[in-house]
Amino acid sequence: MLKLEKFLTLFIGIGAVAGAAMMWIDPTGAKWGGEPLLELLRAKMPWPDLFFRNFILSGFMLLALNGLTQFAAAYLLFKRHPLAQWAVLVCGIILMLWIVLEWWVWGFNAMSNIYFVFGLVEAVAAVICLKSQNRKSK
Repeated sequence: MLKLEKFLTLFIGIGAVAGAAMMWIDPTGAKWGGEPLLELLRAKMPWPDLFFRNFILSGFMLLALNGLTQFAAAYLLFKRHPLAQWAVLVCGIILMLWIVLEWWVWGFNAMSNIYFVFGLVEAVAAVICLKSQNRKSK
């Protein structure tokens, strides 16, 4: 389980960094097909003129919520910190909530569906490890 969790936290973290970089390099989304997505964000999210004129803020949010948190969880896993499994559980929940928001804005799509499964696997693996740790400590 630990190897799977390490892989997922690093994979998701790296993906978030790449996604954020893509949003900052081309904040309009024109080069990567994001213009229609930006219009959907503007239509469904509050204060579109303030937060969704482009993808810059979205990139920061992606990096903060799904990049830095995943890297922090990976660090705790590699250090075998007692809170590592809790961090992985929180990361899995954050990722699933992020994807639910994507589904609400853009609808179901293959990439979002796959990342939801990644978050679910993270959360389930963390719960299994936490239960195992709890049994061992008794």
